[in-house]
Amino acid sequence: MRSELRLDGVGRRYGIRGPWVLRGVDLAVPPGTLVRIEGTNGTGKSTLLRLLAGIDAPTEGRVTGRPRTAYVPERFPPALPFTAAAYLTHLGTVHGLSRRAATRAAGQWLERLGAAEHAGTPLARLSKGSGQKVAVAQALLAEPELLVLDEAWTGLDTEAREELDRAVAELTAAGGAVVFVDHDPRRLAGVPDATYAVRDGGLHRRTARVPAPVGPRVVVRAHGPHGGAPPAEALRVTASAEEDRPGHYTLTVPASHSDVLLRTLLTAEPPWHVASVHAQEGPR
Repeated sequence: MRSELRLDGVGRRYGIRGPWVLRGVDLAVPPGTLVRIEGTNGTGKSTLLRLLAGIDAPTEGRVTGRPRTAYVPERFPPALPFTAAAYLTHLGTVHGLSRRAATRAAGQWLERLGAAEHAGTPLARLSKGSGQKVAVAQALLAEPELLVLDEAWTGLDTEAREELDRAVAELTAAGGAVVFVDHDPRRLAGVPDATYAVRDGGLHRRTARVPAPVGPRVVVRAHGPHGGAPPAEALRVTASAEEDRPGHYTLTVPASHSDVLLRTLLTAEPPWHVASVHAQEGPR
């Protein structure tokens, strides 16, 4: 069973007499949830993510229930004596994969993120965008239970950003949790289960309505063989679900999440019947 990560009364400051960056933070991140963290520059967002990822330890308070965690930092250190593929393979073995499995996963994620041609390139010679793809790949290749993303989309091209969106959807649909910070308020708009703001050293849950998803969407009409609601894994990635009549649903999902939704419906036990799928242009 996947564990729930909890922060209870957590505070963090740097140095014995340094000012408190965060204090009195309470946060629960259950399995299968997507959490967005917001805040202006310098409020402590990155510090919070480092605490969640286990990179930093709290100065006070407790962190419990830590799942297997992967982290994409705001700045990826490129000056390491590896090629992209060798670095990913090495980290895969560190995460517990066999060398063969790590090599295979490294190749798959480089391919998915559009960086396969740079597999043999030394990290120090990668462009910023290609280096960011490696940073994302290293976090995803071992299928973490918690994925922590600090501005992970920055520097990625459009196709890689969409692939990261899909990876987030796949992970949460499979019961993993994702916590992310991104400067673009439209990033995964309408999808997070909870949004928090870091302000004045504390963490505050945002209760205002989240914006509707922007950009292309996919509308799926489907029904189960015995009625009832769609699988929980499907509902995790949908922006809206409307029951047209008993057991028949119209599910709207960001285009980047559509593959995950369809796969979840069709592989459910028993599988759902998909009546129609069509693209819909979202608001800009």
